[in-house]
Amino acid sequence: MADAVHYFPRGFKWGTATAAYQVEGNNTQSDWWQWERTPGKIADGHKSGAACGWWGGRWREDFDRAAEAGQNTHRLSVEWSRIEPRPAVWDEDALDQYRQMLKGLRERGLDPFVTLYHFTLPIWIYEKGGWENPETIRLFERYVRKVVGALGDLCDEWVTLNEPNGMAVQGWVLGTWPPGKRDPRKLLTVMPNLIKAHCAAYHAIHAVQPTARVGLAIYTRGFEPARPDFAPDRWVANLQNNILNSVFPDAAATGSIRMIGRRPEAVPGLARTQDFFGLNYYTRDYVAFDLTQPAKAFGRAHFAPGDELDNIGFNAMAPEGFFKMMRWARHLRVPIVISENGWSDPADIQRPRFLLTHLRQVWRAVNFNWPITGYYYWTLVDNFEWERGWTQRFGLWELDRETQERKPRPSAKLYAEICKTNSISSDMAARYAPELMPKMFPG
Repeated sequence: MADAVHYFPRGFKWGTATAAYQVEGNNTQSDWWQWERTPGKIADGHKSGAACGWWGGRWREDFDRAAEAGQNTHRLSVEWSRIEPRPAVWDEDALDQYRQMLKGLRERGLDPFVTLYHFTLPIWIYEKGGWENPETIRLFERYVRKVVGALGDLCDEWVTLNEPNGMAVQGWVLGTWPPGKRDPRKLLTVMPNLIKAHCAAYHAIHAVQPTARVGLAIYTRGFEPARPDFAPDRWVANLQNNILNSVFPDAAATGSIRMIGRRPEAVPGLARTQDFFGLNYYTRDYVAFDLTQPAKAFGRAHFAPGDELDNIGFNAMAPEGFFKMMRWARHLRVPIVISENGWSDPADIQRPRFLLTHLRQVWRAVNFNWPITGYYYWTLVDNFEWERGWTQRFGLWELDRETQERKPRPSAKLYAEICKTNSISSDMAARYAPELMPKMFPG
C-alpha cells in the first residue's frame, strides 16, 4: 500500500518551547520562588528546586537533543529577576549566561525565539504591586531595552509577554498564581497595564533592533456552546472567547483596549504592534450559561462526555478546536506561530496521537494558505508546571528529578521524524498510533 504523506511548506520552523523559571532551577529572586514556599500553593507541596538544571549548564545536552532530533528553532525565555535582581542593578554575568545559551542554539543550527516575560517578576517589583502598578510598564520597558541591547545580535524574534491573559485570570480571578487575589475587577487595571507594557516593549525593541520581529504569545482556549440551539449558551461562549482570547491581540492590532466594564481606550502607538501572533493552544471547553457564576463571566465550563483527558484531567484532546483557533487568528492579518501546543502524558500512550492529530490540523491550515510559519511543541523535557508542580509531564524527554537523567519517550522519536522529514505520514501513524489509521488515512 502506498504511503500518504502530508508535507509542510519549505522553511517551516520546527521546535520545542521552554520557560526560564520552569527549567533553570533556583530562581531565588523571583516572586514564584516565594509563592512556592507558601503552604498549599503548589500541588503535593512540590518545589521547582533545581528544575532541569539549565542554570548549572544542562541546557547544553538538551540543546544537543533538540538539534539531533531535527529541530531548527527553540523557544526559551530570559528571567527578569536574574537580570535585574535589584532596581537598576544589572547582573552582567546572568546576561552573559543567556548569551552563551543563544550562541549554543545558533552553533547547533537552531534559531532562538526569545520570550522576555514568562509569568515571573523580580521580588522587588512584586512587592511594589507588580502589574497592578502602572510604574511596572516603565520598568519593563527599561529591562527590555537592556536585554535586547545585550542579546539582539543573537536573536531576531522576540515575544514580549507570554500568556498575559491567562496569567491575569490565574492571579486575579482564580487566585492560584501570584498575587493570589480573587477580584475580577482588578483585571480592568492589570490587563490594560500589560497591554501598555507590550506596546512600550514593542517600540523599545524596534528602536534597538529595527529588523526584529516582535509579537505576543496568547493562551487561546476554544469555547463552544454546550447547547448550540440555546441562545444564552451561544452568547456566553462568545463572551468568554472575547474576554480570554481577543482582548490582547485585538488591542495590539487596532490600538484600542476594549474590555467589558471599561470604556474603550485608544493607546498611542499601540496599533499594529505585532509582527506575528503567537498562538498557544491546549484544549477546548463547552460552556453553559449560568447566572451563579459571575466571576466566570456567567459561564459554566466542562469537557464533553467521552472526551479524552490528560493524566490529571486538566485538558481534553480537541484537535478540531485547534483548527478553529487558527482560523480565528487569521483576522489579525499577521503571520501565525504555534508558540505552544502540548500534552501531559507520563506513560506516553496518548501523546503520539496528540501530535499526529494536532499537526494534521496545522497541515490543513497551511494548505488553505493560512500564514502558519512554525510549530513549537510544549515541551522538550519534563519541567516544573507552576501550581501543578511536577504532576504534569509534557516532555518529549522524561526527567528524573533526583538524578537529572533524561530518557526519550517514544514521542521524541516520532517528533524527530516529523522535523527531519518536514511531514507527517501514514507510515508514522501506523507505527506510533495505529488506531488513527481508519480516520486519518482511510484505505
